[in-house]
Amino acid sequence: MIQVFVTGGTFDKEYNYLTGELFFKDTHLKEMFERGRCEVDIDIKTLMMLDSLEMRDEDRAIIKYNCAKTPSNRIILTHGTDTMVETAQMLARAKLENKTIVLTGAMIPYAFGTSSDGFFNLGSALAFAQVLPPGVYVVMNGRYFNWNNVRKNKQTGTFEELHQNEDAEMKA
Repeated sequence: MIQVFVTGGTFDKEYNYLTGELFFKDTHLKEMFERGRCEVDIDIKTLMMLDSLEMRDEDRAIIKYNCAKTPSNRIILTHGTDTMVETAQMLARAKLENKTIVLTGAMIPYAFGTSSDGFFNLGSALAFAQVLPPGVYVVMNGRYFNWNNVRKNKQTGTFEELHQNEDAEMKA
């Protein structure tokens, strides 16, 4: 069984047509797995509904506790993209033995329909969670990244390897 923990992030934001603001109502994960015709045994548990910019150490402690407590050794964590890497680092440093933890998110809310990358990222996370060895990973845009070799590129809105960019910058 794969344990899926929901923490919020753009993945689960809704759009208020009157005010133009994004807000949280409920997670879309159950619907997404159903629409994707998922046949993998999963358990979805909402831990919180936060924008990751509002996430504090106390919230990360809740995430770490639940990852350690679950009997599943395969975990998907939906998370806001702005601080996803910080949470991945915290989980890796916690040294949760024999657990494969995959963090994923979206740049565009699932509620926005076909323009959202959330559906693709969730499917990718589900696949990578089944095949990657124990460790902590960030999965975005069909790629997986080790927790200590990833960053969000705020100019492109994508995730990239740290060391690959450093090598490219040295050659330039």
